[in-house]
Amino acid sequence: MCANRPAEPNLLIHPDEIERFDRGGGVATVPYVGKWNSEAAVITTGQTVFQPGTGLPLHSHNVEESVLILEGEATAEIDGDLFDLEVGQATWVPAGVPHRFFNRGAGVMRIYWVYGGRDVTRTITATGETFEHLSASDKGGAPTS
Repeated sequence: MCANRPAEPNLLIHPDEIERFDRGGGVATVPYVGKWNSEAAVITTGQTVFQPGTGLPLHSHNVEESVLILEGEATAEIDGDLFDLEVGQATWVPAGVPHRFFNRGAGVMRIYWVYGGRDVTRTITATGETFEHLSASDKGGAPTS
């Protein structure tokens, strides 16, 4: 017999039941696991959806990050180098290293991300501004052209 939900503190994530965080400019994030829904989790995870030709600005985090390409054609800029990624490929970026992802394809691009911590910040490389991940200040989605 299958239960609808596992016993706490375990989580079963249903992306269609999660409110999306609009990053602006055709980029939206679906937060999965983090301090907002788990007192025990020491990681932060979610999915970000990029419409064609969109991306986030160059930035770094206070924790490590791994990204898995779920759908579409991605380009990752990591520490000044560009890498074209396809579905199933993944990255790992240490804390403090500037990086960004953008959609180079004609369709939607989806990534699954994991941060190595529960108190995640984002620092925008161009301005040096630092803010809490998925806070009201954590926008910046925009066309990449």
